[in-house]
Amino acid sequence: MAIAFNHTIIAAKDRHESAQFFRDLLEIEEAPPWGPFTNIQLPDGVLLQFAEPPVEIQMQHYAFLVDDGLFDRAYGRLCDRGVEHWADPQMRRPGEINDEHGGRGVYFKDPAGHAIELITRPYL
Repeated sequence: MAIAFNHTIIAAKDRHESAQFFRDLLEIEEAPPWGPFTNIQLPDGVLLQFAEPPVEIQMQHYAFLVDDGLFDRAYGRLCDRGVEHWADPQMRRPGEINDEHGGRGVYFKDPAGHAIELITRPYL
């Protein structure tokens, strides 16, 4: 059997708010919720499950490879909503995108404070 990434649980302050943020940003439909999870499913079948843990949330980094059209639309939504963003993970180039690795990229934080990256070309 081949190996494929199936799902991950993303800690959220408000699981519904975080799931909606990603659905709107990445143009993804709702997936059925169950138990303590609000879910979204990426086009490749990977399930993102948002949950509200009873512990302090530690920042994680999630990077999404998107096509140029979705990048343009998502970046436009970030700008329209006034979401602070950077061209670099060190947050030294605010309000910019990068054009490294033969594509474009942007970094920002989701409602729970996780570091999110959108890129149009894989690094490798």
